[in-house]
Amino acid sequence: MKRLRVGVVYGGRSSEHEVSLASAAAVLTQLDPKQYEVIPICIQQDGRWSLADKPPSTLSAADLIASANSSVPSSNQPGTSREVHFLAYPAESRIMTIQIDSELTHEGVRAFVSRLGVDVVFPVVHGPFGEDGTLQGLFELANVPYVGAGVLGSAVAMDKAVAKTLFAANNLPTVKHLLVTAVQWNTGRNTVLEKISDLLTYPMFVKPANMGSSIGISKAADRPQLEQAIEVARQFDFKVIVEEAVPDAREIECAVLGNEAPEVSVPGEVLPSGEFYDYESKYVDDRTAYVIPAKLTSKQTNTLQSMAIAAFQAVEASGMARVDFLMTRETERLYLNEVNTIPGVTTVSMYAKLWQASGLGYPELLKRLINLALERHRERQVLRTSLT
Repeated sequence: MKRLRVGVVYGGRSSEHEVSLASAAAVLTQLDPKQYEVIPICIQQDGRWSLADKPPSTLSAADLIASANSSVPSSNQPGTSREVHFLAYPAESRIMTIQIDSELTHEGVRAFVSRLGVDVVFPVVHGPFGEDGTLQGLFELANVPYVGAGVLGSAVAMDKAVAKTLFAANNLPTVKHLLVTAVQWNTGRNTVLEKISDLLTYPMFVKPANMGSSIGISKAADRPQLEQAIEVARQFDFKVIVEEAVPDAREIECAVLGNEAPEVSVPGEVLPSGEFYDYESKYVDDRTAYVIPAKLTSKQTNTLQSMAIAAFQAVEASGMARVDFLMTRETERLYLNEVNTIPGVTTVSMYAKLWQASGLGYPELLKRLINLALERHRERQVLRTSLT
């Protein structure tokens, strides 16, 4: 049987670069070599694409963060490098590689161009320029199947402000919040702070609207802290979300898998080592614990799972997503937090753990995701692209 050629795209030009390397390492090592021929494609932090001579093999994001991307091939190294250019039009061989000889000759720099094809792309690029619809748009132009949500689902799920609007339209409960734009902040900082203090109750969480892995998130207990938190979040996005903190919150997550008829995993609870589930708790501090399945009543579990499916469909996601919730410990009131369309997919990530606890092992999970990508692509091929 002919093996499927899978292009695993990872890295990316965002603050979540190292997390992506850990996700890619899991996918690259767990795809069945009897069924798949894997092509590792690294997007370096400066945005350049290259065929990876040494694909990442470290599954720990903490180790990768500490080693400062030592697994990423650098174009500054002597010898040759193979740049990758994804052709933005339908073609049998969608990937152009350019091998550049770093040694100058009398004729200048020598380059050798070749083409290769892929049957499906598995993107594990977290955050901006990967999870926000930009990468998916390139794959759509190339007419190549790819794992995960499409352009629209990726973009709206990434933008927390837009996602909350869609959640509200579908009667899904979210915490009370306000959006702060760059124009509002730059032209009327005091007015913005007063409005927030009037409409929301401290403590509050401040987040970049378009960012993942809890990067740029701060908790504010008063107005000075709020101002500082907004300044921190603004370093990562022009839009900032300010939310009321859910008192004594439980952090519960569900994994969703599928296209038109998605399935949902058992819920799992995160017990962060810090005050909340921040970047350090997720990837650096190993004291964070997980309870899978979460200790919930049957009714609570059913409600969570139904809401996870509804949230997945509200943002028009497909393939995979992790849906995050907050629940007040005292009143057990439930709030939808966000939908992550490219969650961490290491073997020890919450997404994989939730499916493992639901009876779906990691290699089979990867196979399902690839098949879902191929299925969605086949369905889209019947659509007309001309009137003749």
